[in-house]
Amino acid sequence: MEPQTIITDIAMSLSSPTADELRMHLNSSQLMPSVDELTEMMQLLKRVFFPGFFDDFRTTQQNRVFHNGVALERIYHIVCRQSARGMVFCCDKDIEEVTSCAEQIASEFVRQLPEIKRLLLTDIEAVAQRDPAVDNYGEVVFSYPVIQVMLHHRTAHALHRLGVPIIPRIISEQAHSLTGIDIHPAATIGEYFAIDHGTGVVIGATSVIGNHVMLYQGVTLGAKNFSYDADGLPLDLPRHPIIEDNVTIYSNASILGRITIGHDSVIGGNIWVTQDLPPYSHIQQGKSEGLEAVRS
Repeated sequence: MEPQTIITDIAMSLSSPTADELRMHLNSSQLMPSVDELTEMMQLLKRVFFPGFFDDFRTTQQNRVFHNGVALERIYHIVCRQSARGMVFCCDKDIEEVTSCAEQIASEFVRQLPEIKRLLLTDIEAVAQRDPAVDNYGEVVFSYPVIQVMLHHRTAHALHRLGVPIIPRIISEQAHSLTGIDIHPAATIGEYFAIDHGTGVVIGATSVIGNHVMLYQGVTLGAKNFSYDADGLPLDLPRHPIIEDNVTIYSNASILGRITIGHDSVIGGNIWVTQDLPPYSHIQQGKSEGLEAVRS
């Protein structure tokens, strides 16, 4: 068979929606959310929040308002368009039905940007104060993955709270791909949040994290088990930990289930915690028997 015939036949086959595609609603004639536009939006937010750090020009007080105004107008239109597409994609509505709602969402999101910036600045300060390897605050902005991931998370969380479907998850997964840190957009995270190193950190959807919390690489705030509905599908119920203020959790610790870690606690590395801990708890692994003999 000639190559062109094969290509034509396969093109026809792939162009016909399968039963599984239809069942999964993967064959949509509507405009899809745009990952490229959302990537552009996050780059614009970086420039607005951290002027001069990610621009190709020198920012001054005189031109900063102009450049921010141009960026914010573009951000508004991206949020408006992508929110509408998200609602069409997930809610089976026509674009005309959701346009007014999307405009309201975009306006409210822009109003929240000063608060998102304030929270990000507390995250930068938390990292700089907790890591002796930091030379200056600018190094944290340029180099630390927690700032990249928290820029995405605090943006995605704001959109999630505004009721935007799918778009927050796309934004969060972009940061996951870039940093190896996986934070669900529904997770609630307070001020002065810091992650050192960060690779492998997982924070589940119903996690609640207080202020001045520090995590190290590999920490999991996960679910211990799930509840299911009559059709056997998992229910979206509170199932992840509550971490109160001033808690430090060291590398590869797993905190599982809807438990509470009391304020001012320290959790050592490589530990599974599945029960509530009172405030001021300090837990760590016990020494293994025969460890000294092995070392000798």
